[in-house]
Amino acid sequence: MRHTISVLVENQFGVLSRVAGLFSARGYNIDSLCVGETEDPSVSRMTVVARGDDRVLEQIINQLNKLVSTIEVVDLTKQDFVERELVMLKMEVSPQQRTEIIEIANIFRAKVVDMGKGALTVEATGASDKLTAFIDMMRPFGIQELVRTGRIAIARSPKEEGADNGNG
Repeated sequence: MRHTISVLVENQFGVLSRVAGLFSARGYNIDSLCVGETEDPSVSRMTVVARGDDRVLEQIINQLNKLVSTIEVVDLTKQDFVERELVMLKMEVSPQQRTEIIEIANIFRAKVVDMGKGALTVEATGASDKLTAFIDMMRPFGIQELVRTGRIAIARSPKEEGADNGNG
């Protein structure tokens, strides 16, 4: 099972290494790991995506909670959350291809972030499967360079009773 874990930690040297070490010590590969400062510059949020059974992941969460620099650990998999990724693609393009690439990018709500003579860089954000589909659509044009972040995630806010959840 895929688990998405949010870890709030003190923004200090070596914390990332210690967190990653907990996973590797138990033989778990990290599918995705993103770290960034929060609204408080002294705190960072790590979003870790890993596959494994509930029992071992529970052990890892318990170990994460024991680290001195850990503030909070939440297995988002057990609640409603939103996740996104970012991908940037640089492609060598002819003037004829440029229009077609921009049209495809618009379908995926991607945007052109750099345009040079004979090259185009496009960024897209969204769910992992959406970005994979976007990359697959762009491959025939010849991707020169591809950069993809890991997943970031945040718990959804509770819905008010009787409120429209935006899905209708």
